[in-house]
Amino acid sequence: MTDKEQAQKQIDTVNNSNSKTVKKLLLVVIAMFGFGFALVPLYDVFCDITGLNGKTNTTAASYEASAVDTSRLIKVQFITRNAKGIPWKFEPVLNEVNVHPGEIKVVSFYAKNNALHDIIGQAVPSVSPGLAANYFHKIECFCFTQQPLKASEDVEMALQFYVDLDLPEDINTLTLSYTLYDITEKSS
Repeated sequence: MTDKEQAQKQIDTVNNSNSKTVKKLLLVVIAMFGFGFALVPLYDVFCDITGLNGKTNTTAASYEASAVDTSRLIKVQFITRNAKGIPWKFEPVLNEVNVHPGEIKVVSFYAKNNALHDIIGQAVPSVSPGLAANYFHKIECFCFTQQPLKASEDVEMALQFYVDLDLPEDINTLTLSYTLYDITEKSS
């Protein structure tokens, strides 16, 4: 075999190797995209099974009159935070309340639009520990609807809730956290 034929054979071998590598990398990219696409529903299933993530109900819970467990007292703490770019003052009127399981409580949150233009806000709740989210029921909540505020306007918003009687005995403190987002552009 001549030097020219050997060189051509080496080039063909390298080209075949490169072609196989490109195909493998393309398959890896497709697999990664598929995994990323499937990750959101898988995460939701994982959270439903384990009770993690602290997602609360996004619709009003019904309340059926039942006994109140006066032997237990649960501390419910409230935390608020503004997402980047929303110039509102947003805070709980009370930072915490004590509630007996089964007892209905009403608390208020204060919001003021400090911007020079109208803004529509949406609060997204989360409960910690995550397992407790299944036992924290909102009957009425400002987080169920969008909150439009004109420039410099303020408002007190109500939250009516109860803690389920079946809350595990080892949970004595719940933290309800709200993150406020500017959804003005999405609502237009």
